[in-house]
Amino acid sequence: MRKASLTRTTKETDISLELNVDGTGQAKVSTGVGFADHMLTLLAFWSGMDLTLTCQGDLHVDAHHTLEDVGLCLGQALTDALGDKQGVARVGFARFPLDEALSEAVVDLSGRAYLVYEDAPLPALVAGEEKDVWREFFKSLAYKGQMNLHLRMLYGKNGHHLLESAFKALGQALRQATSIQRTGTPSTKGSLG
Repeated sequence: MRKASLTRTTKETDISLELNVDGTGQAKVSTGVGFADHMLTLLAFWSGMDLTLTCQGDLHVDAHHTLEDVGLCLGQALTDALGDKQGVARVGFARFPLDEALSEAVVDLSGRAYLVYEDAPLPALVAGEEKDVWREFFKSLAYKGQMNLHLRMLYGKNGHHLLESAFKALGQALRQATSIQRTGTPSTKGSLG
């Protein structure tokens, strides 16, 4: 089983996380930000990963540090759980609709962190937080997850629907990318990174 657990404590957040890549999509998430709990639960379900996560953050400031640090921890746990990535498909792609919204996620577990993030249709505020907290989450996830992540919100009007379609698309893409489909290192150069 590809599993990882970690804790991270700073002056801004205190996080405990357990991840099972080969799970069934079960999630127990408590970040103090209800909308984030909903999105992370969706990510776990659609990726097929089990996720247990608690975060005590400085929400008296805003949700920025909480979401950024949760992204860092989730990305690190994914890296730890996948280890040398032997046999993984490496790449995943998905488009996911939710009512009027459509988002697309492409993931390459290449070992090289990069984020391309397009959120033009996303309203300035979603669930009471500025939309850029989500860019920070995905940037942190891509960085510590050592993945090339392209995430595009193609169209839509409702912020909840746009982000939900993005998280579902990312979950599906990760399910594909982490699936075991070969033997050896998924690279013609013989190594990742």
